[in-house]
Amino acid sequence: MSDQPRRDKARSTAAQAASQQSTHLVKQLKRRLDGKALQPFLYRDFGSLVSLSEYSTIGNLMGFLTGRGFMIEGYFARVMYRSLYRMHQMALFGAWREILETIASALTRRTQPRVKLH
Repeated sequence: MSDQPRRDKARSTAAQAASQQSTHLVKQLKRRLDGKALQPFLYRDFGSLVSLSEYSTIGNLMGFLTGRGFMIEGYFARVMYRSLYRMHQMALFGAWREILETIASALTRRTQPRVKLH
């Protein structure tokens, strides 16, 4: 027998999984400090969005209301991608910096490249 802990199913290596794991860890640390039992981590796949320049955005969203996933594309997908991107930036750098970044990007939009290569 090995001294290594048993591994369950492989987790996604995307930021979505890491974000859920960090939130779960904070909750579990609070539970541990309060003397409560720990809860298992359950990963929920909310889907993914891909932006290909300003003209094409596609996504696959997991439908928790309908029980099935569905594809989105076009303007709606682009709005969702941009709002998700802004939420991530706000979580990392704070609201004021994100507001200033949004204003700066709106003012300099014509001078920036159309394709994001990272």
